[in-house]
This record gives sequence, C-alpha cells and structure tokens, in this order.
Amino acid sequence: MGMKSQMSRFLIACFMAVALFMVALVWLTMTQALLVGSITLLVVLWTNEALPMGAVSLLPIIIFPGLGIIDTKATAAGYANPIVFLFLGGFMLAIAVEKSGLHRWIAHHLLGLFPRSAKGVIFALALTSASLSSVLSNTTTTLLLISMGLFLSDIPKIQVRYLLAIAYGASIGGIITPIGTAPNLIFLGFAGEHSLPSIPFVEWVMLVAPMALLMLMSMSWILGFGLGSEPSQASESHPPLTVPQRKVLTLLVVLMGVLFVNAPMKPYWNGLGLAEEGVMLAFGLLLFAPKMNLLDWDEDRAKIPFRIMFLFGAGFAIARAFSDTGLADLSAQSLGALGSLSPWLILLAVATLITFATEITSNTALISVMLPVIYSFTIQNHLDPTLFMLVATIASSYAFMLPIATPPNAIIMSSGIMKVKDMAFYGFILNIVGIALIVVFANFYWRHVI
Repeated sequence: MGMKSQMSRFLIACFMAVALFMVALVWLTMTQALLVGSITLLVVLWTNEALPMGAVSLLPIIIFPGLGIIDTKATAAGYANPIVFLFLGGFMLAIAVEKSGLHRWIAHHLLGLFPRSAKGVIFALALTSASLSSVLSNTTTTLLLISMGLFLSDIPKIQVRYLLAIAYGASIGGIITPIGTAPNLIFLGFAGEHSLPSIPFVEWVMLVAPMALLMLMSMSWILGFGLGSEPSQASESHPPLTVPQRKVLTLLVVLMGVLFVNAPMKPYWNGLGLAEEGVMLAFGLLLFAPKMNLLDWDEDRAKIPFRIMFLFGAGFAIARAFSDTGLADLSAQSLGALGSLSPWLILLAVATLITFATEITSNTALISVMLPVIYSFTIQNHLDPTLFMLVATIASSYAFMLPIATPPNAIIMSSGIMKVKDMAFYGFILNIVGIALIVVFANFYWRHVI
C-alpha cells in the first residue's frame, strides 16, 4: 500500500508539472515554460514527499541541462555556493551543542530568569526557543522543547499557549542570524552572485535582533492575554557545566568574538577581511581536532543534513535558471503597476504577499523563486534590491497560521492537544503584526543602514 501511495504521489507531481507546462506555453517561450514545469515538479515532490528531499534536490542537475534550460556547469555551481559551507560549519557547531547537552543548560538558565507565572513562562519559552533556533534548526529546537512545554503545566489551555510560544519562537529566532534558517542563506548567496553589498554576520544580527525581540514580546503578550497568574510547575534542577559543554561554550564565545571583530564598522574599523564562510567552517572543523574531540566523523557525519545542503543548491540553481531564461525579468514586468506606488507601499505589498504565500508552500522554494523576480523588479524601478529582498526573506519565515506552514507548527500539532482553529486564530494576528514590524523596520531603520 505504501509503494502504491508513493507512486500515486509521484504521478500527481508529474501530471501537475505537465499541466502547468502546457498552460505556461500559451504565454511564455518553450524554455521558460519548461522551467515552470520543472519547478512545479520539484515543489510538488518536496511537498508530497513522493521522493526523499535529498533526491528531489539533486534533480535540477539532471532536469535543467536535459531540457536545455541552463547547462550542467551553471546548474551545479549552485551546489558549491560558499553559503553552503557557511551552513556546514554552523551545523557542525549545532551538532556539538546537541551532543554535549549545552542546549538543555541554556534552556534551564533562561527559564530561571523569568517569573514562574504562566505569562512569564510563555515569554521564557519563546525567548529560549528563539535563542536556540538562531543557531539550531527550528525543527530541532521545537523537538527539544516540546516536552518541556507540556511538563510546565497540566492545564490544556495553558499547554496550548506554551506550545505555540515554542513553535512561534523557533520561527522568529531563525531570522536572528544568517545561519538560522534556509531562506537567509539563499538570500545571502543570491546577493553574492549579483555583486550586491554583503551583510556581515554581526551586522545582520544588529539589523534583525531588535525586530525579533519586539516580535517575541508582542507574541508573548498576545498568547498570555486572558491568562491569570497561574503558577507553573518548577523545572527540574540542572547540574553544572560538564567539560564538553565548557569546550563548546568557549568555542561559541570565541567564534562570536571573531565574527564581531571581522565585521566592518565604518568609518571606525574596516574589519579583518576574512570570509565568514571560511571562519564558520574552520570553527566547525575545530570540533574534530585533538584536545577538543567533541565530534567524531564516523559517529556524527550521519547527523550532518546533506539533504538540506542539496536543497540550498537546488534553490540557487532555480534562482539562476529564473534569471538566465529571462523569466525573472518577465515576472517583474508583470508587477509593473506596483512601480508607481511609493516605496513603503511596495514594501508592504512584498511583505504581505510573501507572508501569506509561505503559509501553503515551502519558504525555501518560495524564496528561491521570488528573489530573482524581486531583484529584477527593483532594478527596473530604481529601488534598492538588497532592502526589498531582505524584506521578502524575513517575511518568508513569518508563517504562523497553518500546521503545514512550518515544521515547528506541524510538530506541536502532533502533540494531540492543539486545534487548527487555535493556531489559525493566533497565527493570523501574528502574521499581521509581523508584516507591520517588517515594513516599519525596513522603512525607518534598514534602508538607512544597508
């Protein structure tokens, strides 16, 4: 039965790809229509999981050259983008954090900073989830904290709010650092390919962290609304730092220091000029070094998500194909009516479109397709491409309404105590709050700094 179901899902993907190819052929060139059909095939296969994610993510290397969309060299270049190695180093560090149990120590101490009332715990869980998600995947963060959220209260209404705080906090925290979530890395890789000014690690954090903190505070207030001062159960005591935890914590502190010193702060400091991809990878490889011995290649290589790295490569390949075939320019021209609007209204339109579109599709796939379109649109209308693409990138992580929108949403739905209507109610409010904050920060802060 499983094989039949898998085959039927694969055939559905093929049917939808052919159908959209034929529809696109009415308005587009053969090459552009083939690209539309290919992207449809990839997105549906990613969504219905008829094939493993890693296998689907490697298909562009076969499909794009095979159909004459772009050649093999241009397609494969996306899989060797420097951003992929930034992610690799970051994930090695994340594995060390998990393996040493440092995340539990961090979570315990962050929870201890806030009142033990339900409202205090909601903010503590949200802040803990966001902090961990800035360096770990949002999926891992949610899985690590979901049992804690259920343990801290035995009242179903409060448990629901705690789980939402964890899931939403993980999505919000993913935007705080460049390595926090896939769309961030795809944006940086795309910007690098188009010779746009880079956003160093520390500058990214300074740009986004204030907005993320406001979003966390707003989200905690909304989830805590109507709750009294019900006390939560005390969390278990936690032993002091172990030797491996001290090593990992020290390495992370040194890494943050190097990234801070490396970041240019003009006109006072030009930075060290080191490639951040190399810095991150170097610190990841230090985990295997003698005296450190925090990771073992044979034991831990299976935890490195090569399928996600292939997903990045596919995203870069799709973006390259969109640009090279002229489909990005054509799509941008179709948005020409927006060009007559004021910049802040265009920012609002972009943030709204991306926020609600990512509720029903992968944010990685969506941002891979939309970045070339937004880039072409901004160039045609003499706008700042970096600012508008950053807005789209951040908005793609702000999907709070539906279980299928993000892995954290799906994980907390699996707890059995969550109802879709509760998630949709709070999620819609947070979508609106997120759009408003993104537009305000973009218009009054980011545009003056980037």
